[in-house]
Amino acid sequence: MTNPMTGAVTEPTTDPTTEPTTDPTTGPAWRLPLRPELAGQVPYGAPQLDVAVRLNTNENPYPPSAAVVADIAAAVSAAAAGLNRYPDRECAELRAALAGFLHGESGVRLGPEQLWPANGSNEVMQQLLQAFGGPGRTALSFAPTYSMYPEYARNTHTEWVTGRRAADFSLDLDSAISLIDRLQPSVVLLASPNNPTGTALPQSQLRAVLDAAPGVVIVDEAYAEFRRAGVPSALSLLADYPQLIVTRTMSKAFALAGARLGYLAASAEVVDAVRIVRLPYHLSAVSQATALAALANSAELLARVRQLRAERDATVSWLRSLGLRAADSDANFVLFGAFADRHAVWQGLLDRGVLIRETGPDRWLRVSIGSTEEMRAFRAALQDLTVHDLAQQDLTEEDSA
Repeated sequence: MTNPMTGAVTEPTTDPTTEPTTDPTTGPAWRLPLRPELAGQVPYGAPQLDVAVRLNTNENPYPPSAAVVADIAAAVSAAAAGLNRYPDRECAELRAALAGFLHGESGVRLGPEQLWPANGSNEVMQQLLQAFGGPGRTALSFAPTYSMYPEYARNTHTEWVTGRRAADFSLDLDSAISLIDRLQPSVVLLASPNNPTGTALPQSQLRAVLDAAPGVVIVDEAYAEFRRAGVPSALSLLADYPQLIVTRTMSKAFALAGARLGYLAASAEVVDAVRIVRLPYHLSAVSQATALAALANSAELLARVRQLRAERDATVSWLRSLGLRAADSDANFVLFGAFADRHAVWQGLLDRGVLIRETGPDRWLRVSIGSTEEMRAFRAALQDLTVHDLAQQDLTEEDSA
């Protein structure tokens, strides 16, 4: 079956209510005691296909340099000498290093007690829903947005509600405030820049949401390093709003998707609450060593960000020159459309060796910003596909004349 959120084709989980298994050596049939709401569900994940150009998971296309790889390898080697011992469960050195990075990147000074790292921002989000969601509580967001959010809610027995964004994918503030007033959610979750649209949330709107929300407000800044000049980070509001939580990742701008390191910035009280639900020694010594080495090389690792921003903006302009719609983006991807049959376009690009993402609102597709060569291949494939479709359309019209 096809996952409606990801486009991935995966075999469904066996429904335990209809598919008992029988073992002739043990006798009676046995049903897997899976939670009912998980029956028939598929694991989350974008297609991982062996193609020449992969532009579907918003990775940084440029790997760490040999010098950075050497630094990470040395740090991991040193950590390996002590792997017979559990890691620092409080990640003290890493939290201090993250605070230093954020001060340099956003100009916001935070104490180490206000930072909390985990295995990717996915684990951070899961921990936040464990701490502040749960049975009888509601989490609210506004679609289209990141397709993993409802899964965090489902996994923590949190009711998931989505409002709708405006036609330009911005937050419809009046509608959002009305929904917050009516639902009184324990968690409001906003991505800025939003995935899959790339839309950044103006601080005036974020302040209005924070003033209205009765619970915590999580701003997912997974793509914050790619924001355009003059677009502030939600980090600058932490001092004014103790209920604000900002999440980040090292998977994107830092080119460390394989390392799985995410973190949050919030009040010390929020961090202490998350520490209650975290698993013991949740972040390995190897992960901590890798992240510390990467942070020590942050200037080099982030050096490609400006280039990727320029490529993104050029891609938006180019798509619009073809007569397509392309959303303004503060991330490392572009949402574009609108197509009568987006799957046919997605498949046509794949047939030409380019994998992008079939996600988000109907009739739209998302392309990650790749290297100069990868983006050249994307443009050539899309142009070839467009020309081919126009030619087929002309032939059809001639046949019907």
